[in-house]
Amino acid sequence: MIIVIKNEKKNELEKLIKWIKNQGLDIHMSEGANATIVGLIGDTSKIDIDLISSLDIVESVKRISEPYKKVNRKFHPADTVISAGGREIGGGRFCFIAGPCSVENEEQIVGIALAVKKSGAHFLRGGAFKPRTSPYAFQGMGADGIELLKKAKKKSGLGIVTEIMNINHLDLFSDVDIIQVGARNMQNFDLLKELGQSKKPILLKRGLSGTIEEWLMSAEYVMSKGNENVILCERGIRTFEHYTRNTLDLSAIPLVKELTHLPVIVDPSHASGLSRLVRPMSLAATAAGSDGLIIEVHNDPPRALCDGAQSIRPEQFDELVKKIKDILPIVDKRL
Repeated sequence: MIIVIKNEKKNELEKLIKWIKNQGLDIHMSEGANATIVGLIGDTSKIDIDLISSLDIVESVKRISEPYKKVNRKFHPADTVISAGGREIGGGRFCFIAGPCSVENEEQIVGIALAVKKSGAHFLRGGAFKPRTSPYAFQGMGADGIELLKKAKKKSGLGIVTEIMNINHLDLFSDVDIIQVGARNMQNFDLLKELGQSKKPILLKRGLSGTIEEWLMSAEYVMSKGNENVILCERGIRTFEHYTRNTLDLSAIPLVKELTHLPVIVDPSHASGLSRLVRPMSLAATAAGSDGLIIEVHNDPPRALCDGAQSIRPEQFDELVKKIKDILPIVDKRL
């Protein structure tokens, strides 16, 4: 349920909030230029809408049918802007996140960081802990990989984005700017609840077969515990198609931005699994209203220890950034 408060009656709002909390409900406040919105969270079935509507300070009351509340744009009409690594994401600000699938060695990760920074990247991505389908595939460097990411951050000035797989590793992420929750962990609810108690920005990838509502409910898990710094990432879903690794759901971008106030970025690398499709999918995602891109960039894709087939080279990333910059003004975005 949401209650819209008359601007001239804000001084009486405290009494209403106290009454709502006495009913065993939580609230979410959103103050806009023209209205203050009080979102009621919990079992609102016992609340009499007519009683609330009759109050002098109330402009309107509406029940919300969607199961996600804090994520819902009806609770928070204005776009949320996430601050991370000295950079803003959302609210019309577009960001580039680029780097290899996996951290392999210091020379590799530092070299790529410097290259993508020169091209205009705002964050460096790189996997330290890698969830792999095969137990025999490269699993990442773990804590050593995070130390190398920190060295790359120091030398390049880029914020770093890396994936967490186990909440017991959270202490290792103290210098990580954005913690990524991968597609396989989208519904790892214990992990999401723990991350909800952190103040770190969370990059939440859509699950391989996750519906939009399931994806938003996963974000709700994080936000329900107090962490409202959530960035959604569309990375392709599993379909019957076998020519690409996944199917990039471009329609999800404008649809999710209607449903939620959270920033939405796109991963064209995992979406297609083919480096030659990264460029057209990046352009399409930008045109569809994405708030940013997370792209796999490797200095030697044929020899990459992980996902070389979907990685582009630094010079290709440089050309892509130039093309994206041409599109941004058309879709009312800026760097």
